[in-house]
Amino acid sequence: MTRGSGKWNEADIPDQSGRTVLVTGANSGLGLRTAEVLAARGATVLLACRSAERGKRALETVAAQAAAEPVLISLDLADLSSVRRAADDVRQRTGDGLDLLVNNAGLMAPPRETTADGFELQFGTNHLGHAALTWLLMPALRARSGARVVTVSSLAARAGSIDTADPNFTRRRYNPVAAYGQSKLANQMFALELHRRLRAAGADVLSLGAHPGYTDTGLAGAMAQSQRNPVLRTVMNVGGKLGGLVLAQNTRMGTLPQLYAATAPELGGGEYVGPDGLGQSRGHPTVLPPLPSATDAATATALWDLTADLTGVTPDPG
Repeated sequence: MTRGSGKWNEADIPDQSGRTVLVTGANSGLGLRTAEVLAARGATVLLACRSAERGKRALETVAAQAAAEPVLISLDLADLSSVRRAADDVRQRTGDGLDLLVNNAGLMAPPRETTADGFELQFGTNHLGHAALTWLLMPALRARSGARVVTVSSLAARAGSIDTADPNFTRRRYNPVAAYGQSKLANQMFALELHRRLRAAGADVLSLGAHPGYTDTGLAGAMAQSQRNPVLRTVMNVGGKLGGLVLAQNTRMGTLPQLYAATAPELGGGEYVGPDGLGQSRGHPTVLPPLPSATDAATATALWDLTADLTGVTPDPG
């Protein structure tokens, strides 16, 4: 299989025996599929989930086809104390040896809410929580040769912009779609900045980004149900279902980009992977150029420093 050939699929995943993997948001959608596939290929998979009940069901699903016993990790990315506890738990359970972190969990366009620490919910969950988790787990990742961090972005990053002066919409009028776009652009920018800093530090860890295209993961339905206005909720629900039937690819296909980024030996750090079809909306995974907005060095540095300030977590690498 050649690099980014457009035909890569699950059958091309090499044996994962001996690898220890942490997947956030592993109770459903892309996260659950990622956990299932990697576990079936031999990896010891840690499923990081917010809901204990849904996490237990996912654990049973993954265990049914796993070559090594999976583990459930309690993680609420919207609560930095939970992020710290989860990182400590992972480091203890793995003996400070982690081969792969998949920053997959996310929520999309809810009404205005804040995290336990007072951040806008999407920025706090999708970006800040994952960045803090990554930094806290870096000692365990550095301990394994060729370890990887895969951070999942979205097509919505194209319309995103990052306002480092007002990331939590305290001065701006809150727009759920704009907030989602900001958080997913931050995901892509973080993956690239992490790559640059790992290389500068001479670390062996690889940082890659991925996006699933337009995939029917259930996020659109959850977004619709979260709306407080009943008319808007109905319109979004119907629109989401129609779009899912007509345009969206299934979860199995949508998971391929992050699986490719996580396992393909020919990839290096700083790569960005997504579908090869029209508008990157569907298809097999291929290496893509990152968004120009994600490569802005000044904004990336500002976001990195802001993230450290807001989370209180020391960046690693510094």
